[in-house]
Amino acid sequence: MEERITKGEQTRARILDLAEDAVLQKGFAATSIDELIAAAGITKSGFFYHFRDKSDLAKHMFKRYMDREDEIFADLERRADELSDDPLHSTLILLKFLADMLADLPETHPGCLVASYCYQHQLFNDDIRELNEASVLSWRTFFLRRLEGIAEKYPAPDVDLRAIADLALTTIEGGIILSKTLGKKELLPEQMLLYRDYVRRIFSPA
Repeated sequence: MEERITKGEQTRARILDLAEDAVLQKGFAATSIDELIAAAGITKSGFFYHFRDKSDLAKHMFKRYMDREDEIFADLERRADELSDDPLHSTLILLKFLADMLADLPETHPGCLVASYCYQHQLFNDDIRELNEASVLSWRTFFLRRLEGIAEKYPAPDVDLRAIADLALTTIEGGIILSKTLGKKELLPEQMLLYRDYVRRIFSPA
């Protein structure tokens, strides 16, 4: 049976969509409640029915973002593991899927709220800063788990797996900055494919 979405839930989702687009375009500080109210076509009381204040909006927006990222990575992992049961090969497939997805930025992936929040961390309370930290650690855990699985079959002495896991995050975040600043969306997947090649070279049998 198909679950029906109420009008209130639709309005809440609409506000979150508008807020996320605005924050990714110009930052949290430059995004006002009044502009979101106007864009959503609701009253001020309608906004505050869903969110206590701007900080509450930021918290719910980030939680939704984290949930969506978890779903994306879980789907990429499932698809990759279905194609190969070898830990190295399936991870290389996963990274290729990730590069393909990032090539469609912003159509399939709008950008990174983690970076947006990090750059303006002074605007947020401890709850939101802790959420941001948790999201980064969850990505590290994801990539580190994949790398540890590879290392069990293809040992790579003197390799810091945690640092290589972190490199995946810096590659994505740095690639987003690079591609957006230079206006060349192909730079982001290019960087991801270089990371993929790096992983392959570390663990590929001689």
